[in-house]
Amino acid sequence: MFIGEYHHTIDIKSRAATPVKLRKYLINGAVLTRGLDNCLFLFPLEEWQQIAEKIKALPLSQANSRAFSRLMLGGAMEVSLDNQGRILIPDYLKKYANLKKRIVLAGVYNRLEIWDEEVWENYKQRAERDSGDIAEKLSDLGI
Repeated sequence: MFIGEYHHTIDIKSRAATPVKLRKYLINGAVLTRGLDNCLFLFPLEEWQQIAEKIKALPLSQANSRAFSRLMLGGAMEVSLDNQGRILIPDYLKKYANLKKRIVLAGVYNRLEIWDEEVWENYKQRAERDSGDIAEKLSDLGI
């Protein structure tokens, strides 16, 4: 399970370190793809395979299904940790998430989200400010 917030940097070769205590979940491979809200999603390979199966089952006849499939699958790239626990972030994904030097890896249960640090801070402040409204809307889901 991925939880927590980790601040790192992207080096000159577009590599980003993964948190030491979470590397064991990525050791068998991982998939990096476009996420929602202009961040990147990093899934362990086993989790990605489950997500991809669900995406594959979406109806091809619906434009939203096709668009979501293209976003998630078309932007996906298999990655592996190097000897220092870093992953390579390709330029097209860095551009999508507007990643600069300082990044945040946020653990969100089954994935890590990779955010530009400034974008993350702004997003987090809005979410914290609106937490009461968000919680109220989620109460219908039993949360």
